[in-house]
Amino acid sequence: MSEINEKVDFSGDLESIDVSNPLMFQQDAFRTVFKRLRDEAPVHYCPESAFGPYWSITRFHDIMAVDKNHQDFSSQGGVSIGNRSDDFQAPNFISMDPPKHDEQRKAVTGVVAPINLAKLEPVIRSRAAEILDRLPVGEDFNWVDAVSIELTTQMLATIFDFPFEQRQKLTAWSDLATSSVATGGTLPDEDRREGLMQCLSEFTELWDERLNWDPAEHNDLITLMAHNPATRDMDPMEYLGNLILLIVGGNDTTRNSISGGVLGLNLYPQEFDKLRANPRLIPSMIPEIIRWQTPLTHMRRIASNDVEFHGKTIKKGDKVVMWYLSGNRDESAITEPERFCIDRANPRHHLSFGFGIHRCMGNRLAEMQLRVLWEEILTRFHRIEVVGEPVRVASNFVRGIAELPVRLHAK
Repeated sequence: MSEINEKVDFSGDLESIDVSNPLMFQQDAFRTVFKRLRDEAPVHYCPESAFGPYWSITRFHDIMAVDKNHQDFSSQGGVSIGNRSDDFQAPNFISMDPPKHDEQRKAVTGVVAPINLAKLEPVIRSRAAEILDRLPVGEDFNWVDAVSIELTTQMLATIFDFPFEQRQKLTAWSDLATSSVATGGTLPDEDRREGLMQCLSEFTELWDERLNWDPAEHNDLITLMAHNPATRDMDPMEYLGNLILLIVGGNDTTRNSISGGVLGLNLYPQEFDKLRANPRLIPSMIPEIIRWQTPLTHMRRIASNDVEFHGKTIKKGDKVVMWYLSGNRDESAITEPERFCIDRANPRHHLSFGFGIHRCMGNRLAEMQLRVLWEEILTRFHRIEVVGEPVRVASNFVRGIAELPVRLHAK
């Protein structure tokens, strides 16, 4: 992990601002600089960074416009600012344009179809209850390890039908996928590649097994991909790319929202009071958690054509970064955006799931996990008290929390 004491200073000239620095997110120091960009340069060009030159889009409605315009802003080549042509190449459908994107995405959406979500809800509730019932009351522990990671990893194992007793591998592979040295990780890229190739090896064994399974009877992600015409002929690296996409999408986003919700209710204790007084606020609290946390800070596009945008000329081939974390704090689109408020009038008005053809396919599953977990929390505990500073992940892509020390207070 990068040295957190190396404070980031963005008080210089507007032209010198580089918001891709992972330390800015690890130190939770993004607010002032993103506000400055929203106010003074909502379409901002950074000519030099660790990832080359790029444009930053920081206002809510501008981000939405870029996200929905896949004709001018392509997803080819990856969706993180850290993707480079010399990086580990594992293409996936979120980094594709239509028609291939649409065909591959459709191949796996069945796992989150309404009928399957209805079947998953009692499974989630049972597992959440089991996790919560074994937590120590009145003792300090790391909420991230004990709850956030455990619940999301169990769900990942379920939707992949991955060997349950080996589910910790899924968490490890998710962390590997989002922790390149370029984006703030410390593991050498050679070791990272080795770990991800091990992921491919184990999932290839499962693929070969699932070829003999009937997709009418099995709705796990591997079986769906193995039998769908759009995905059954993928080469190994494309299979790995889609695995990484689905693992990260099902892990990092939900687990960091679980942790972020606990943190938000502690920073704004009056909201915890509201929740205890009226548990029916849970459905509106869940999208507010996801907005306030914004588990993925950005998505990247490449300009397919020269585009005039707010008086700036974005050239064909330029890298364009939509900073969801900034858009979710845009005062022109959201009232008091810095405040965590569980009874907002329109809580789904946020950018965390994206827009257009790349809108997160697992959004309803993520919301259901959070809803069920908080329903079970409120039946057991009066308060989850944060007893120390959160330790944040050094990443400009995943807005992650590695440690959140808490103490439970029984009802």
